[in-house]
Amino acid sequence: MTIEKRPFGHTKDGKEVELYILRDGSMSAEIITYGAAIKSIHVPIAGGIRDVALGFDDIAGYESNKGAHGAVIGRIGNRVANGRYEMNGETYQMDLNAGPHSIHGGFIGFDKQVWTAKEEQNALVLTLVDKEGTAAGLPGNLTVTTKYTLENGELGIEYTAVCDADTPINLTNHCYFNLAGHGAGSAENHKIQIFSHKITEVDDQLIPTGELMDVTGTPLDLRELTPIAPGFVNPCPQMKIGGGYDHNWVLSNDPYRPLAMAAVLECDGLSMTCLTTKPGVQFYSGNMMQGETGKDGAVYSKRTGLCLETQYFPNSVNIPHFPAPILRVGETYNHKTVYRFREV
Repeated sequence: MTIEKRPFGHTKDGKEVELYILRDGSMSAEIITYGAAIKSIHVPIAGGIRDVALGFDDIAGYESNKGAHGAVIGRIGNRVANGRYEMNGETYQMDLNAGPHSIHGGFIGFDKQVWTAKEEQNALVLTLVDKEGTAAGLPGNLTVTTKYTLENGELGIEYTAVCDADTPINLTNHCYFNLAGHGAGSAENHKIQIFSHKITEVDDQLIPTGELMDVTGTPLDLRELTPIAPGFVNPCPQMKIGGGYDHNWVLSNDPYRPLAMAAVLECDGLSMTCLTTKPGVQFYSGNMMQGETGKDGAVYSKRTGLCLETQYFPNSVNIPHFPAPILRVGETYNHKTVYRFREV
């Protein structure tokens, strides 16, 4: 793997943003230091190259975007009911940036901060010191690293973190994929397979109820490679709540499970396998995308990109029988995800 560094402009407050190009043979991935975000993934297929990650041409696009395209999400990914949780006998109040709830770390999550990057042998390592008070209700000064690797058709993401106080943590990546190409339009022609028979059931505000729902007989049963389009018109109550797929599948009850397959996406001669060490994966079908103008003038409308967010279960800080997303002083958070691309 080789790495090339280029400038990528400045944020509104004058911070310099860099772009790194990782190359392995004819495959490449572009990573920017704003949000440690994946800007593009160029995959060789049928004698050509296809960019399968949605993104923006300049830093202004990332700053104005509300969808966290390609970014690392933290300190707590996904939803927290009422933005409130208890830890060590104390109640903490987070930012309410999703109606009456918190999502993806609050108003200033990891996706809205500039990371520091350095090149290591066969890896790009980005570091962020998330100081206490940057986002409300998250104690301690957290040092987090995200390591990107590119090898043999696989984009690897490895997270580590330590904190000087006990703190909740649930990191993930919010890349929007379209295997037909980032500007190909609707992703409803994709097929998906998720290696799980249960989801964390959600209420009418997409907050997990604490119940695990068996998906058998519903459009959420994706244990076989399944076209996603029919699910959008299915009257299943869970699908109506999310306006499509926006659910966490239960892969394991073990928060330290070994790296294993979570899901497979397939479209237009290309497949992507998602592997993770985390117990859950959120499949989000881009139901709330609003027509942003992305790379090369492509318009990212509703369901033009699909996310596979590996994670602890949403709202697990408030549900004791879910795997606990608490990082204790003296411990190290570890999490690995791999996106593996193959022609089919």
